[in-house]
Amino acid sequence: MTRLLDRISSPEDLCQLSMPELDRLAAEIRARIIDVVSRHGGHLASNLGVVELTIALHRVFDFSKDRLLWDVGHQCYVHKLLTGRNALLENLRQKGGASGFPSTSESPYDLFNVGHAGTAIPTAVGMARGDAAMGRNNRVVALVGDASIVNGVAFEGLNQAGTLKRQFLVILNDNSMGIAPSQGGLAKYLARFRVSSLYEDVKHQVKAILPRVPLVGQSMYDALEHLKVGIKATVSPHQIWEQMGFLYVGPVDGHDLPHLVELLELLKDVPNPVLLHVHTEKGRGCSWATKDPCAYHSPDRFKIEGDSVTIIKGERKSWTTALADAALRIMAEDERVYALTAAMPDGTGVARIRQTLPDRCLDCGIAESCTVDVAAGMAKAGLRPLACIYSTFLQRAFDQVFQEVVLQKLPVGFCIDRAGLVGGDGAVHHGYLDLAYLRGLQDFVLMAPADEPELEAAMRLGLSLDGPWAVRYPRDMVPDVCGDGTPFQLGKARVLREGPDATILAYGTMVPAALAAAERLAEEDIFVTVVNARFCKPIDEDMVTTAITRGTPVITAEEHALIGGFGSAILETANRLGLPTESIFRMGLADRFYDHGSRGGQLVEAGLDPLTIAGTIRRLVLADRVNGHARHPAPTERTQRAGGAAE
Repeated sequence: MTRLLDRISSPEDLCQLSMPELDRLAAEIRARIIDVVSRHGGHLASNLGVVELTIALHRVFDFSKDRLLWDVGHQCYVHKLLTGRNALLENLRQKGGASGFPSTSESPYDLFNVGHAGTAIPTAVGMARGDAAMGRNNRVVALVGDASIVNGVAFEGLNQAGTLKRQFLVILNDNSMGIAPSQGGLAKYLARFRVSSLYEDVKHQVKAILPRVPLVGQSMYDALEHLKVGIKATVSPHQIWEQMGFLYVGPVDGHDLPHLVELLELLKDVPNPVLLHVHTEKGRGCSWATKDPCAYHSPDRFKIEGDSVTIIKGERKSWTTALADAALRIMAEDERVYALTAAMPDGTGVARIRQTLPDRCLDCGIAESCTVDVAAGMAKAGLRPLACIYSTFLQRAFDQVFQEVVLQKLPVGFCIDRAGLVGGDGAVHHGYLDLAYLRGLQDFVLMAPADEPELEAAMRLGLSLDGPWAVRYPRDMVPDVCGDGTPFQLGKARVLREGPDATILAYGTMVPAALAAAERLAEEDIFVTVVNARFCKPIDEDMVTTAITRGTPVITAEEHALIGGFGSAILETANRLGLPTESIFRMGLADRFYDHGSRGGQLVEAGLDPLTIAGTIRRLVLADRVNGHARHPAPTERTQRAGGAAE
């Protein structure tokens, strides 16, 4: 039998299918997503949960004209399949394949490149107002998950949306799960709606039976309709949505495709804001994904053998696991240390900590700003909190980091996961700005370990300080031990290898790459000093002075934006010390976006792999030997293609 999915080149094709065929299409879409994610990794359970909902949306609305705004966006795979990207999905999250998030470069059906929570409702409000101002009559739909709607930006958007005097549909996809079980009071409030069907059941039965009762039936029904507000107030006394200016509908079954289509047809032209509360099952159609939606939220590649599923993991330990192990050892010694996260317990290692010390872990939900403020309050009360947050998400809490932590001089530790290039999640998740936005904060200590022992050493130093500090590490496996094993001393670097021809000042993840480059160059009789910088703030002034006064090329290497990063700190330090800067050559992430793909491929693209580092040093050293002093050679063709990943 020919697959229906192969006949879908645009949402218009859905209109040619009967309802039974749409159900069959839903099954084919689930099979397609499972197959692709099993080979490439990606967001599985969330996409399996929105299949019917996405089909119904595209069946009812015309999103070539109407507006569809995704919140977070990782649940957009079904949307991509229905908008002509089936072939592109074959290489999901791989270079040249489909992004794992909405992508404006892929399709006009994707309105924003989005990967952070809370943004759909406010951007939808903006589009609604913008379309009205431009004289367009586009319908607007914002699709938001139950974990995302607790985000502060989402509530600010709801507040704005309630003032609209036009069509505006918010769909609350309520599966009682985010990446982890939804946290907080609103999650409990939604749960009461899911388990209490009394109001809807009574209303449907009355509507079906009373009009058929002779003489009094219709009049009694009409009278009871007037009591509807009172009944709702009795059954669900906290109808916050209607108080915010929305017509509330639901909760409804998010897998009942005919009913979804019928409801959306009724609601699509309501001339005021509507919130449709849809209850879905995360991992729908996959028993193992439904059973453990956290594990299958964003799994690595996996193998299916009958009813058995095995996630294919790397042979080495991840930095995230190393962080959790170090935190557990430290927390066993110091009862003041607590671990916090913002809806990323698995991704940050807090879930692993929670297994052993559940009373000393806190998940604040998708609320990074709140998480930082809670950590500040804990520190003020005498605890030593560890705020474990991805680099890309910590950006959302910058003001709280400054106001409630730095300005108060509080000892909050920031464990910054996913610092640098992240691979398949691409531009929306790369962590390339944390040094730039934290380095300017007063008395903030910034560290980056080169290996697992250094990670724990950095944390131990941080927890001994009386002010804020951070340690950054990548989404990767920890390398073999490459440091020298000495404890961290505030603002002190370590020399790992001596050589007279050049000096590499390597920060964090670049230490193993610098050592590998030095090994390669030694085979060519080029011998370089490799320094493990350890600190971006405070910078080791002795390290800078020694490197520059040798009179040979100095190369800084970092997995961070060149603008405002470690190399910039070295230049600023040299300038402050009155040292020449002509010999300094910076390597890091260029002023551009890096698309999704493998992390290793992204490092090569950025010129931060051992081969490229060795090539850069070779050119600098050879030019220095010819001219008698260090100078900058012209960028190679490869560097130019990479967008100028070195300066």
